[in-house]
Amino acid sequence: MTLVAIDFDAELKQLVATMQTIEQVLDLPSMKREIAELSEQTANPEFWNDQANAQKVNSRLSGLNGDVERFEQLNGRLEDLGVLVEMGQEEGDAETLAEAEAELVRVKRDVEGLEVRTLLNGEYDAREAIVTIRSGAGGVDAADFAEQLMRMYTRWAERHKYPVEVFDVAYAEEAGIKSAEFAIHAPYAYGTLSVEAGTHRLVRISPFDNQGRRQTSFAAVEVVPQLEQTDEIEIDENDIRTDVFRSGGPGGQSVNTTDSAVRLTHIPSGIVVSCQNEKSQLQNKASAMVVLKAKLLAKKKAEEAALKKDLKGDVAASWGDQMRNYVLNPYQLVKDLRTGQETGNPAAVLDGEIDDFIEAGIRWRRSAIAE
Repeated sequence: MTLVAIDFDAELKQLVATMQTIEQVLDLPSMKREIAELSEQTANPEFWNDQANAQKVNSRLSGLNGDVERFEQLNGRLEDLGVLVEMGQEEGDAETLAEAEAELVRVKRDVEGLEVRTLLNGEYDAREAIVTIRSGAGGVDAADFAEQLMRMYTRWAERHKYPVEVFDVAYAEEAGIKSAEFAIHAPYAYGTLSVEAGTHRLVRISPFDNQGRRQTSFAAVEVVPQLEQTDEIEIDENDIRTDVFRSGGPGGQSVNTTDSAVRLTHIPSGIVVSCQNEKSQLQNKASAMVVLKAKLLAKKKAEEAALKKDLKGDVAASWGDQMRNYVLNPYQLVKDLRTGQETGNPAAVLDGEIDDFIEAGIRWRRSAIAE
């Protein structure tokens, strides 16, 4: 019986070649030069005089450092794996080779994840993301599903240690939410999550049906890139209607007793955004304006390039247009209808384990563009 169950040499050679390609695409020398330049800026005593620019620089610096560290750590693991394989083969040590095989599986998975990162080279892919979730057809079940999707994305962000900023949540009367709007502050959050845009479909025994019938419900996910200072979006104040109202929580519970929540309506486009996460009306208006400008930018670019589906996805949230199904009854399955990616563990997916679906979506999008 042979001790070597797999061809380690061929596997390692392929992984080394993939890492070399990744290094070329990422252009590590250029990244390190930019890190040095940004670090020099942060050392300037006047750096924090411009808070907005300082935050932007720090975010970029953090993202670059993370990318370089991730690459170098993975490269180190690959080198260590080569040494482990060599030791196991020379000594004929089955236990060492079994350990190497397990590490090979982990390293391959991480290399594939890093490779996907190199596919995010679209115009806005490096931006942070603003995510909007809306309940669709399906009544109270749809509202409950929308809330589950919000939790899914926030749990995904928590797993990756990405900060989440909730701008607005409109709670439904019985359960769940009508809509939610939140930002995920991380480099490449838009490029990563943009493949999640579209209509999501849930099939389950409804907990809100006294007769225990199976219910199908829908929710829409929209993802737009965060605006940057260099983006030119001019908004005429006369084109905006501002409404103020009292912030509220589930069941009509008041968050505070002042009219601090703000709703902005951009009259020409019909885009409406709300923010109620701050206690100050001025702060809420500023946050709402950030979201409004991001949505107007997405709309403008979509119209210019005729790529509305690529930027925002198909968000009708009804029969016939779903991109992913979550089936909890009569069997357990989550399946992406575009990529074929699936899992029999919906609970894990709804708890934020969606990296496999995201990576498959990014690869699918790249192949679709290539065609």
